[in-house]
Amino acid sequence: MTGMRTRRLAVAGSFEFTPEIHTDARGLFVSPLQEEAFVAAVGEPFVTAQTNHSRSARGVLRGLHFTTTPPGQAKYVYCAQGRALDAVVDIRLGSPTFGKWDIVEMDAVSYRAVYIPDGAGHAFLALDDDTVMSYLVSSAYRTELEQAVDPLDPALGLPWPYDMEFVMSERDTTAVSLAEAEARGMLPRYEDCRQWPAEAEPGR
Repeated sequence: MTGMRTRRLAVAGSFEFTPEIHTDARGLFVSPLQEEAFVAAVGEPFVTAQTNHSRSARGVLRGLHFTTTPPGQAKYVYCAQGRALDAVVDIRLGSPTFGKWDIVEMDAVSYRAVYIPDGAGHAFLALDDDTVMSYLVSSAYRTELEQAVDPLDPALGLPWPYDMEFVMSERDTTAVSLAEAEARGMLPRYEDCRQWPAEAEPGR
């Protein structure tokens, strides 16, 4: 197994993983997900039910997405080509970090990855054309369970670079604010989401 650096993010139960990269005359080899490092941080292995792959032009903003809990959906995401800003937002009612977020810059140089726990919201902005994002997810996609919150909600204050024109789906441009999602009963409850050991809680 190659090396891996782990960093806790501001959202309880979320982590950034930065793998060691091996290069030679042939190119490179990297392992973006390593079970030993993942279990040491999260407390249990990542169970993969489905893998997803997306390619986006510069300025494409996808999210802020989450899956109804139960069953919920955890994600492990990295950038396989290009560059992206990846956001994890705590939208779990009752969470000690509710309303907080963290941003990780991803690219095909560092191959850093982000773990998004059950119930947390996820979004990313492609910074280059042909940005490829690879996802491992813990539950299969079901259209009726997919939810969205406005990634441009001023109350969230996500630090997207506003010097570019965003390209968004109709679903995302019409998504409700976090406050409206709470009022409609859309948000997951922290107690219903998969838990992790106390030592994995962020220290802020």
